[in-house]
Amino acid sequence: MKPIWIVDDDQSIRFVLEKALLREHLPTRSFSNPRDVLAALNTAGDDAGPQILVSDIRMPGGSGLDLLEKVKAKYPGLPVIIMTAFSDLDSAVSAFQGGAFEYLPKPFDLPKAVELIRRAVEESQREEVAEERMGETPEMLGQAPAMQDVFRAIGRLSQSNVTVMITGESGSGKELVARALHKHSPRANGPFVAINTAAIPKDLLESELFGHERGAFTGAQTMRRGRFEQADGGTLFLDEIGDMPFELQTRLLRVLSDGHFYRVGGHSAVKTNVRVIAATHQNLEQRVKDGAFREDLFHRLNVIRLRLPALRERKEDISMLTRHFLQQSAQQLGVDPKRISDAALAWLELFNFPGNVRQLENICHWLTVMAPAQVVEPKDLPPEVGVTGATNSVDIADVVEQDHPLSLAAVVLPATAEPIKTNGGWEDELEAQAIVLLESGRTDVWDVLTHRFESRMILAALSTTKGRRIEAAQKLGIGRNTITRKIQELGLE
Repeated sequence: MKPIWIVDDDQSIRFVLEKALLREHLPTRSFSNPRDVLAALNTAGDDAGPQILVSDIRMPGGSGLDLLEKVKAKYPGLPVIIMTAFSDLDSAVSAFQGGAFEYLPKPFDLPKAVELIRRAVEESQREEVAEERMGETPEMLGQAPAMQDVFRAIGRLSQSNVTVMITGESGSGKELVARALHKHSPRANGPFVAINTAAIPKDLLESELFGHERGAFTGAQTMRRGRFEQADGGTLFLDEIGDMPFELQTRLLRVLSDGHFYRVGGHSAVKTNVRVIAATHQNLEQRVKDGAFREDLFHRLNVIRLRLPALRERKEDISMLTRHFLQQSAQQLGVDPKRISDAALAWLELFNFPGNVRQLENICHWLTVMAPAQVVEPKDLPPEVGVTGATNSVDIADVVEQDHPLSLAAVVLPATAEPIKTNGGWEDELEAQAIVLLESGRTDVWDVLTHRFESRMILAALSTTKGRRIEAAQKLGIGRNTITRKIQELGLE
């Protein structure tokens, strides 16, 4: 673990903090002035820098506030704790505008100081993990149990070359699963080639798959390698395999059996080493019964089957996916990302998404371009979501206007499930709302009510502090970074 840097011209303060932190197994490094800190930062690499910086305000050779500004310019994510005498309290509070994590009034209670520093360490470590995760665009997103099953299956298949059949509705992300299977397989360094067999005319599909020789048909002026050859040493993804013409299924079966095929118009067998991953939204067993799909090919493809859930089966992922797609759309268009309110998210969770994740992504593109404000409200959602004139759910726009602390819980209820009215306190009302939600069959009641509760708590605190976040965080007993993160997560900007 990187050390905690302590900056104070008072040697006794440095000594006391060093000993207390070492007892907590937290390494330290001390400085008597800001000038030495800046010099050390300029020579230290990222791995040798501080985990936390704890600095006094008034010191010979420089101000702690100036040090804060310079450190934040170079290390914006580094938590900085400002130590201050009560006479410096106003300037310390203003330091939070420059990004200080927290302030520590002198004389301080040593256990509380250690607790504050440990909290800053935990926040720093969380930020490091978050930055690592954000460094890569995620292959797939999903916290729902059904998606976790898919992720586990991908992990179990990571060292296998076995043929996989992916089933799921259109737009549910079957190609993403195929790409993940390829990326985490022994063939990851080979090519990944995808073809939608339903999107290519029957007369051209054979040439697309197997290639053709020069002069094989009118317009074939040169020899062309097909997708099987292009994918040699890697993975071939055959999307919508259920729509493949029956006569081509025989040729595909032969390639899967011995790895040999002929180009259209060719006379020499071509050898290929390809792992095949197929996908379909159709019921292949029924297609076999109807005589539209070869049974032997079905069994050849259906070695391992992965079923990808529809979006309506993983509604707990809608919030995460929506924010991800809004960020993605903003990056593509070069604009600031839109934020979405809890009420608008609740409407999206009520929608069944016949087009699944692809439809949600398209809605987020639409919102990025068409939503008039930076915060998306229910009235801004596209007509297909059915906000205007909807009759199968409560009018969320009206519910949001209510003053009851838990009125937003009603957002997720069907129109027939009226919130239970009680004569008790807010705890009784909370229990009543929980009962209604639980009996409605939802599986995300904890998240729904917790989000509403946290939103109201933070808004109440901000109201009492006239919008000053640090003071609000103090009153709530949480850290500055925590309240900032919660405000973003809950759409309270």
